[in-house]
Amino acid sequence: MLTQKQHDLLIFIHRRLNDTGVSPSFEEMKKALDLRSKSGIHRLIAGLEERGFIRRLPHRARALEVVKLPEDAFAERPARNPKVVEAITARQPVRDNLANPEITSLSLYGRIAAGTPIEALRDDSNHIDVPTNLLGRGQNYALEVDGDSMVDAGILDGDMVIIERTETADTGDIVVALIDNAEVTLKRFRKKANSIALEPANVNYETRIFGPDRVKVQGRLVGLLRRY
Repeated sequence: MLTQKQHDLLIFIHRRLNDTGVSPSFEEMKKALDLRSKSGIHRLIAGLEERGFIRRLPHRARALEVVKLPEDAFAERPARNPKVVEAITARQPVRDNLANPEITSLSLYGRIAAGTPIEALRDDSNHIDVPTNLLGRGQNYALEVDGDSMVDAGILDGDMVIIERTETADTGDIVVALIDNAEVTLKRFRKKANSIALEPANVNYETRIFGPDRVKVQGRLVGLLRRY
């Protein structure tokens, strides 16, 4: 699953390569997607690369290769609200399982990328039953992991993570982080002077540094479910 911006950028690069054989410049990509800065393009390209849609060709400037396209590449995509604040922070009551008090039914809020920020889409009709002893003290929700950047922390693609709602975190916590009020990711949280580091648990991915006003904590990892 790609965000709308990731999808649009992938199609733009694909068409430019087909038309000219040369990758578009970062400035051209920025203008095509109507972004304010090139940093957003760097973020989108990193996301597409981590998810296997594009590949950077070594020793060549501006060299990108489209590896694959999504199945709906040229289909009309419905408009989506890119903001995740409502999707993650809207309160959804936990449903008690009266038949088994050791099991609680949590809202399942779509897939979250452990390799690159991705929109977390809320669907109140989806729930997952989890052992009560995996829950945090407050409000909780569940997310499905999409990506491999947290594998060295034991979090694999397809795992279900249990998140306790919180707006604060300690250095070393694995958190759901909201970046620029638009995208979320699952990463290890570290405070560094006047900045915040979102750190992967995979040597193939880089730690990303943000100003404190660009990152909001929306939850802390408290449990994990895995189906074999």
